[in-house]
Amino acid sequence: MVLQSSDSQPSSLPRSMDMATTCIYGLSFLSAGLFLFLPLANLLSPSPWQRYMGAIHGFASLLAIIVVTYAGHLAFPLLRRVGKILPEMRTLTFWSTALSFLSIATGNWVYMRYRAPANGARAWLRENTPLVHYLFMEYHEFTVLFTLPLGVASTWILWKYGDSILDKENRPVLMGTCLALMAMMFFALGGFVSGLNVARMHSL
Repeated sequence: MVLQSSDSQPSSLPRSMDMATTCIYGLSFLSAGLFLFLPLANLLSPSPWQRYMGAIHGFASLLAIIVVTYAGHLAFPLLRRVGKILPEMRTLTFWSTALSFLSIATGNWVYMRYRAPANGARAWLRENTPLVHYLFMEYHEFTVLFTLPLGVASTWILWKYGDSILDKENRPVLMGTCLALMAMMFFALGGFVSGLNVARMHSL
């Protein structure tokens, strides 16, 4: 027979765990909110070009990076032939492609101002910090363009093959599509980070 102490006190561990969970969720939501409102910082710029072009391109790029990254992460279970996410993947690849196009289109609009011969950001960077231009902007200019053909190809394949892409004979097609989505995520993340670094160095 096991005797239980009548004066035992309830442990305070659950309350501490609740406080820790609340703090973690609070910091997560705060960080996500600050990240989502990052393009609004362009509206505080003294440059009228930055206020409009920077904000529009910033929102387009932010939406694209969220959707493309989510699609790229789901490519891993899809590679393991998890069929229940196929409908979601078809929708995500379509919107990833559309948002990539929007991000590239607005980026080209910003790029015209970036290459302005007089007082342009490109001329300033090449004169003061050429390494930033060659390491970040040259990378940014070319790699983000790869997201569009990769997205178009992945969208076309997923919609054309449908559920049959999980069949054994279509295994190479499935693998190629998943690798394309992962590469799309890689190029989008690299372009987003390099673009932020260039914008931090010199606004338009």
